[in-house]
Amino acid sequence: MLTVNVAVLLAVIVFVRLRRPVEPRTRLDQAFGIAVILVLGLLLAPTDFGQSILGAVRQLVEGIAKAAH
Repeated sequence: MLTVNVAVLLAVIVFVRLRRPVEPRTRLDQAFGIAVILVLGLLLAPTDFGQSILGAVRQLVEGIAKAAH
C-alpha cells in the first residue's frame, strides 16, 4: 500500500505552480493557490521543520528590529 504525506503532496503542487510561466490568472486560480499555500502552512506549522522555520524568521525579525533602534 502506498501512502502519501499530504504536506509533501501540497509542497509538490506549490512547486509546480510556481514553475509555470507568469500569465494572467483568474480569480478562481488565485484563490486555489492561496488556499493550497495556507493549508500547506497549517500542516507544516506543528512539525519540527515548521518550528525551525518559525524560529529562524523570529530571529531575523528581532535582528532587524534591533538594527532599526
